[in-house]
Amino acid sequence: MVSEHAYEALMQFLYQAPIGLVQTTLCGDIEMINPMSANLLMPLSSDGGLDNLFALLEGVAPQLRGMAAAAALPSGEICQSIRVTLPAACGALPGTAPQVLSIGLLKLDAERLMAVLTDVTREVHREQEGLQRKLNDAALIDTLTQLPNRAAMRECIQKLLARKPSSAARGFAVLLLNGDRFKRLNDTLGPAVGDALIGMMADRLRTALRQRDRLHARPRDPRYEPSSDAVDGIDAAGRGSASAQAPEAPPDLSMLASVGGDEFVVVLDHLRHPDRALVVAQRLQAVLTQPFLVAQQQVHCSVSIGVVLQAHATGGADTLLQDAGIAVAEAKLHGGGRCVVFEPEMQQRAERRAGIEAELRVALQSGQLFVVYQPVVGLMPGGLLDCSASVEALVRWRHPVRGEVPPVEFIGIAEDCGLIGALGDFVLDTACRQFVKWQLTLGDAAPRLLAVNVSRAQLAQPGWVDAVLHIVTAVGIAPAQLQLEVTESLAGQDELVQARLTELKALGIKIALDDFGTGYSSLASLHLLPVDTVKIDRSFVSRSAISHHHRVLIDATVRVAHSLGMNTVAEGIETVAQAAVVRELGCDKAQGYLYSRPMEASALATWLNATSAVRAPHEKVQPQSH
Repeated sequence: MVSEHAYEALMQFLYQAPIGLVQTTLCGDIEMINPMSANLLMPLSSDGGLDNLFALLEGVAPQLRGMAAAAALPSGEICQSIRVTLPAACGALPGTAPQVLSIGLLKLDAERLMAVLTDVTREVHREQEGLQRKLNDAALIDTLTQLPNRAAMRECIQKLLARKPSSAARGFAVLLLNGDRFKRLNDTLGPAVGDALIGMMADRLRTALRQRDRLHARPRDPRYEPSSDAVDGIDAAGRGSASAQAPEAPPDLSMLASVGGDEFVVVLDHLRHPDRALVVAQRLQAVLTQPFLVAQQQVHCSVSIGVVLQAHATGGADTLLQDAGIAVAEAKLHGGGRCVVFEPEMQQRAERRAGIEAELRVALQSGQLFVVYQPVVGLMPGGLLDCSASVEALVRWRHPVRGEVPPVEFIGIAEDCGLIGALGDFVLDTACRQFVKWQLTLGDAAPRLLAVNVSRAQLAQPGWVDAVLHIVTAVGIAPAQLQLEVTESLAGQDELVQARLTELKALGIKIALDDFGTGYSSLASLHLLPVDTVKIDRSFVSRSAISHHHRVLIDATVRVAHSLGMNTVAEGIETVAQAAVVRELGCDKAQGYLYSRPMEASALATWLNATSAVRAPHEKVQPQSH
């Protein structure tokens, strides 16, 4: 039997306990309540009374009454840690978090219950803050590569731009990496392979940037050396290694981030000299140039890199990244697979290109574009020419203010901005219709073959082969009278293009390989391509009269092409000497300013009518309007 002294000690403990304790009957009538419980429950009482626990909690935990009634056990736990949020009307101060209680209910015996109440407001607040931190962190991570994403990168760059100049911090640079052929690979091999390739690229970049090769070029000093489990530069999470910086230096904000698709950004902080950024860029290019093994096949994906040094960092993070993108575009304009450092003059060129792009979109819709035609003459026996052999259709732009815009100024822009497909389709449709008109008006003097250049964008369009067949059928041109031309580099490296060319050839359409002239390596694989005609690049033809080496290469090309049943065309003929060489080497046709410059349709009709079916051996033509 409990002594009176022990009972008093127990009651004193219960009243001083840091948790709320309430003893009730089975129906909730309160028999004992300590001060902590009273403080916690009083805000729920409308009249200040604390008579029945279930009545007090009815508005926030109505399930407790039913749970207690359903508890058939003689004693034991009915529930624990039920969290309830008290209404704002219960006394929470404006702007503060609402109070949260944790309620546990025990059955002491057949007649009594014990409720345990705890104020868990602070605990809930800490949990919410932790969850919010995790959500914020997740919002800054790219899910595919587990690297910091664009938002994290922008924050990093903003901190760098806002940092006060410090000799200890040294300089920084931002590198933007963009795959040269990724979109093509993604279209050809599928998005799953594309995602796998991006993951592999991220892993290689992590490894390259974690190498202890004195990335920041700091002087050797034991105080600054990384610990045994640290790395110099950027850690596995894509952020700067804090262990490898001087004590007086600000935090190393170096970062590797995945900013969308096949684009990565590298921030190099604490650079002793700007040249170190180029060293790192070249190392990253070398790492990514090595082939990737994806889905049991080797994949090559070089990158172009744009570099912005601190000296040229103006504006905010978005401006800096835009400048890096301009440098990448410059790298791609020069063939890709290279590194370009941003200079302010590039911004002006980019603005001009953007202006041309906007005007070109208008030109496509307002009839400013037109087609010109350059004759391709047949080299007949006895030094004679067949002037009606074929014509090549070429696009031109007559700007309402600037006059005729040279193709070199807008074709590349059309390719970059996705307009080349629409441009090519316009030329194809226009030229086919004009070709049929010549057949009706010129008779035997009409050209017998129409050559039209096509781009990868057109060949990649779903259903484009059917669209070509529709044009041919609708305008009434025979498939064999149409020759579609693709560059050697495009046809030789892209399986999708080769498949489309095979489909077109099956329709009876002729296929020509344009700009051919990369040497014997191309000759070895020529038999694999569905080609009817090989057009020898002007870079070979232009030196054919003075270079034995170029003569040999032209001769080899002609021999291989003829052995495969293909015709040959020598491009860029400008002199009689060049014409004599290609004729001597057995080329079937020739094209160039020696014979004619590109002309509009009416001028070409006049030229054809004025020329006989054959031309004298000296191969000199009369001047014509351009």
